Amino acid sequence: MRRVLILFIAIFLAGPFGALAQVEEEQLGAWYMYFFTKKLGEKGFGIQGDYQFRYWDMGGDREQLLLRTGFTYRPKKAELMFTLGYVFVSSGEFGESKNSVPENRVYQEVLLPQKVGSRFFLTHRFRYEQRWIETQDFRTRYRYTIFINYPLNGVELKKKVLYLALYNEIFINGQTDIGRGREVERFDRNRTYLGLGFGLRNNLRMQAGWMNQTTSQWSKGQLQLSLHHNL
Repeated sequence: MRRVLILFIAIFLAGPFGALAQVEEEQLGAWYMYFFTKKLGEKGFGIQGDYQFRYWDMGGDREQLLLRTGFTYRPKKAELMFTLGYVFVSSGEFGESKNSVPENRVYQEVLLPQKVGSRFFLTHRFRYEQRWIETQDFRTRYRYTIFINYPLNGVELKKKVLYLALYNEIFINGQTDIGRGREVERFDRNRTYLGLGFGLRNNLRMQAGWMNQTTSQWSKGQLQLSLHHNL
């Protein structure tokens, strides 16, 4: 009888205090982001990176802090760019909890820019990630993104040009077993974005838009504000 009582108390306490907060899908989140690229000399080498502050709401409930930097290489005779980089991510829980989970990543990616007609600027991005997440086994993930930019009052993404920006990105987990008897779906998430951009300078653009992120567990809208800088 005593063991049954102890088990009952443990289950009762685990209900309100042991479970993660349920994500409110109707609540609009916000991501604030800065992206940069820079050439290093004339040999095709460079660096790129992005720093992102992601919130479940508009700025008080942190979803993620993401810091990413990579070394790039552009072959002279090919319209593409290779990147090898590192990412630090700190992921928070939805709601009042201040708990966070650190993650370290190494990634490799290829960018293939493409111009269709006089105004459609397309970029295909293929990214492969190796992930070390606290309390989980080593994981990998595959990502593919297509970006589309369409200038509305010009033919290039330059100063004072307003443009339409769209992208879609799909994430596929390399493993489903993450350790300690836990599993995830092969499909990780999908992101679909629609926004407007404006050229502040020839090498600096800003964008504002809406992104819907759908995971295997929830789907949620996010406001995105970003700066895109060619140093």
